[in-house]
Amino acid sequence: MRKDLPSLIQNRTSTHDAYDADKPLMLHCACGQTHSPQEHHAKAVLSVEDSSRNFMEAAFVKALFPVDSVRRHFLRAVGANTARAAIASMMPLGALEAMAQDKGSLEKKDLKIGFIAITCASPLIMADPLGFYRKEGLNVQLNKTAGWALIRDKMINKEHDASHFLSPMPIAMTMGLGSNQVGMNVASIQNTNGQAITLHVKHKDKRDPKQWKGFKFAVPFEYSMHNFLLRYYLAENGVNPDTDVQIRVTPPPEMVANLRAGNIDGFLGPDPFNQRAVYDEVGFIHILSKEIWDGHPCCAFGVSDEFIKQNPNTFAALYRAILTASYMASQPKDRELIAKIIAPTQYLNQPETVLTQVLTGKFADGLGGIKNVPDRANFDPVPWQSMAVWMLTQMKRWGYIKGDVNYKQIAEKVFLLTDAKKHMAEAGFKPPEGAYKKFKVMGKEFDPAKPDDYVKSFAINKMA
Repeated sequence: MRKDLPSLIQNRTSTHDAYDADKPLMLHCACGQTHSPQEHHAKAVLSVEDSSRNFMEAAFVKALFPVDSVRRHFLRAVGANTARAAIASMMPLGALEAMAQDKGSLEKKDLKIGFIAITCASPLIMADPLGFYRKEGLNVQLNKTAGWALIRDKMINKEHDASHFLSPMPIAMTMGLGSNQVGMNVASIQNTNGQAITLHVKHKDKRDPKQWKGFKFAVPFEYSMHNFLLRYYLAENGVNPDTDVQIRVTPPPEMVANLRAGNIDGFLGPDPFNQRAVYDEVGFIHILSKEIWDGHPCCAFGVSDEFIKQNPNTFAALYRAILTASYMASQPKDRELIAKIIAPTQYLNQPETVLTQVLTGKFADGLGGIKNVPDRANFDPVPWQSMAVWMLTQMKRWGYIKGDVNYKQIAEKVFLLTDAKKHMAEAGFKPPEGAYKKFKVMGKEFDPAKPDDYVKSFAINKMA
């Protein structure tokens, strides 16, 4: 329980698991004794302040579950104690107060948002059943989409107002790589880590990547962290990803079936499909992506330049909803609850146990072991511009970009770090400092101020 967030649910319930957020808040004298006028007045002031705070929290609880039957069903499904802890940890009190302020009238309330059914989209998905969109006055329709090319096309054709993206996709779309040029933005990172290299069970004796020459691998999209991290890992182990193996694009929901059929030897893909391959006993987890780059971005939440210009208040409201969900998703104690929320058919359509293993980091690896990696998947929403620069270096390294690249200009145009900091502050969160955070990939530090030197430093690359 957060010490800086007094819990209405704790204060207003007994040890029983039932509570009703609709009951009025009652003020009572705390000690029941006779007071002097001065003492009574002092206690009354404190009671009024507590009541005001509790009322705000009660309103928030009710906003999450506006339909009585849905609220009660949710509490029965997860247990009220779990729900209390989750609701109390969703955001600091400052966020509740910020939401109570006038944020400007919404230009557009009915929105369509695309997503791929993977755990990377947890914040975007859970914001719907938990009522974060409704809290901001938005009526959101989540559209499950089959693959990333379709996600891209629906955004270009304005069939979706906003979307779940692979974090390099808005960069590629803004540059006109692989599609018509359309200005897109990364408003927040949906998740960090959350990927793995999974191999077919027949390859349990081939744990050394040098044994992988001739293998067929799947990645979800060319402009993806999955593609770039797989290429990086292979090259660091002396395997040329363009000549020694085959890398093919495969929609995430089809990866396990292709592994089972023997069409591929492995994949670097998003969860839950790495864990699903283990669950179905067709694959094993060779390495988590966090072991390649701990804290790497994976998916993002994005909108077009045009949407922001035409709907600034709606964009801000949408941003607040996503940030609130990201904050909750980042709390380890809420992960089992989130697995329940995103498991149903309309969302991920996956066994809850698979999602729980992914989100809690307590998982079977397919090799007979049980691992405990709490940050196997994480949910830090900050769109560091140094991350965008790194993605651009890999596009350059592998020939997706020809000629000179203005790394800084593109990173700052597409990754909306300034907006992220502003909206984080509005929602009561402390924004990070700086823009070009340094990090290491397989032990090698990346300096975002020297991107071309970084590309040239690799023995295996396509840079002319």
